[in-house]
Amino acid sequence: MDMEKALPAPQGDGCLVAVVRIPVKIVAVLIVLPLRVAWDLLVAFARMLNRSVLGPLGQGLRWFHERAVLPVLRGTGWLIAALLKVVFYWPWVGLWRYVAFPVGQAAYAYLLRPAGVGLWRYLLVPVWEYGLLPAGRGIARLLVGAVRYLLVLPVGALYRYVLTPVGHGLRWLARGLAAGVAWLAKALFVWPWVALWRYLVRPAVTGVWRYLLAPVGRGVWAYLLVPLWGLLVGAWHLAGRVSRALGRGLVWLWRWAVVRPAGWLRRRVLTPVGNVLRAGWAAGRRAVRSVHRQAVAPVGRAVAEVWRTTRLAVREARADVRRALFGGPSREPARSQARTLGSNRAAGDTPAPEISLQKQQG
Repeated sequence: MDMEKALPAPQGDGCLVAVVRIPVKIVAVLIVLPLRVAWDLLVAFARMLNRSVLGPLGQGLRWFHERAVLPVLRGTGWLIAALLKVVFYWPWVGLWRYVAFPVGQAAYAYLLRPAGVGLWRYLLVPVWEYGLLPAGRGIARLLVGAVRYLLVLPVGALYRYVLTPVGHGLRWLARGLAAGVAWLAKALFVWPWVALWRYLVRPAVTGVWRYLLAPVGRGVWAYLLVPLWGLLVGAWHLAGRVSRALGRGLVWLWRWAVVRPAGWLRRRVLTPVGNVLRAGWAAGRRAVRSVHRQAVAPVGRAVAEVWRTTRLAVREARADVRRALFGGPSREPARSQARTLGSNRAAGDTPAPEISLQKQQG
């Protein structure tokens, strides 16, 4: 197999590799192959779903968002902004521009500024120069002298002649105590552990790693994990090829078992039968229309003639009754008075031939 050729040849005994290879093949056929087939089916279904459902749905949603939602949101935002400006911005701008700002400028120019200048020049400056400034200088000199002779000089003497010598002595004592405590702590807690690590633990750990763990790890990696990984990779690729071959076989079987027979049945059977049925239906419709024209149209004409004759008879009867009751000429129109029962022409014209209804229909 190509997989076995691609695997690196082990440098030691091949028994371990042979023992591992057979279970790996079994696992590849029983577990990896079904997983790969299921994976390929899921991939094909996902591609079909994306191509047939999600893609058109996403395009439709994007079109709806661009053509419907965004214009509505933009129009709504513009309308809300215009309403906010009309209600909350333009009135205050107009009030500030045409009322508050001119009134403020006039008040500042003609009232506040002259009043402030006069107040500063004729009240605050004289009070400051001739009253507050000399008083402040005197109070400052008095306070500085009091602080100097009552606080600074005694505190300076106390710091220089008392606190400084005491601080130097305490610092020397603290340094000595700290050095002694540090030496004692190193002797009790640091040096023993340093010696234990340097002369016992580190040589032991280094020897175990160098002469036991590293060789075992390299052997496990070279003779177990690398061949096992190569077998798993080869089994995965083999399962992929088997899955693709199985898919192509199912597609071929579907094409030759369903698609081709269905196409042949549609072309050879259903289409000719449909054409025959369509031709028969058209011929039947034409025959029905011909029978309808030959059978129903004369009956309609006969019914119309009977209805016209009946109307003329009723009209003549009405005229006779009117003449019998009221006398005088008939009130019917001249055309109606000139017509007679069984004639379709006016008086003075050539009488119509007397033909029976059966002869007319014949």
